[in-house]
Amino acid sequence: MKIRIVLTAFLTLFCLGSDATDLPAKSQVSRWEPAIQRFVHRDHTNPPPQHAVLFIGSSAIRIWKNLASDFPGISVINRGFGGSEIHDSTYYADKIIFPYHPRAIVFFAGANDLARGKSPDEVVAEYQSFVDTIHAKLPDTPIIYISIDPSPCRWANKANILETNRRIAAIAEKSRNLAFVNILSPMLDANGNPREDLFLKDRLHPDEKGYRIWASLIRPYLQQTSSN
Repeated sequence: MKIRIVLTAFLTLFCLGSDATDLPAKSQVSRWEPAIQRFVHRDHTNPPPQHAVLFIGSSAIRIWKNLASDFPGISVINRGFGGSEIHDSTYYADKIIFPYHPRAIVFFAGANDLARGKSPDEVVAEYQSFVDTIHAKLPDTPIIYISIDPSPCRWANKANILETNRRIAAIAEKSRNLAFVNILSPMLDANGNPREDLFLKDRLHPDEKGYRIWASLIRPYLQQTSSN
C-alpha cells in the first residue's frame, strides 16, 4: 500500500511538472544551459542545414524519434528540450533559433507552463512574447503553434488548456505568418476524453500513433509554406 501511495504521488508530481514551481525565473532558465550548450556544440561540429523547418519546444518535441521520417522530403531540425516552458525557447532564441534561419518554426510549448501554475493569461502573454521576439529578427518566418494536447495525466486542468488554446488560435488567425494546429480534438474519444491509446504509459507524451496524428495535421502547413 505504501509503495502504491508513493508511486501515485510521484506520477502526480511528474504530470504537474511541479519540480520547477518554486524556482526563480532565472533559475528555471539556467537549468537548461547544459542542454543548450550541447546543441551549440553539435551545431559547431555538425552544422545543421540552413532554412530547414525548426521544431522547438518541450519534451514532446525532444522525444519525437520519427520526426524526420514523418516529414519526408522536408529538411527538419529538432531542438526540443525536456520540461521547458515557452519563455525558455524565447530566452535561448539567439542560440537555437536565429542561427538556423529557419524557413518555418513548429512550436510546442505551454503545457508545462499551465502544469506549473501559470494562468491562461500568462501563457498567452508568453506566446505573444515568443512571436514578437522571433518576428523582430525573422519577420517573414511562419510560426506554427501546436496546440496544448490532452495528456490524460493533465486533463484535470482541461478548462485552462481549452482556454489557452482558444486564445492562441484567435491570435494566430489574425496574422499571415502565424498558424495554430489543433491536435487536441483528434486525440479525444467520442465522450470528449483523452484517448489513452495515443499516449505512452506515462500518460503524458504521445506514442507513435499520437505522433502520426500530429504529423498528418502539421504537414499541410509545411507544404503551404514551401509553396509561398
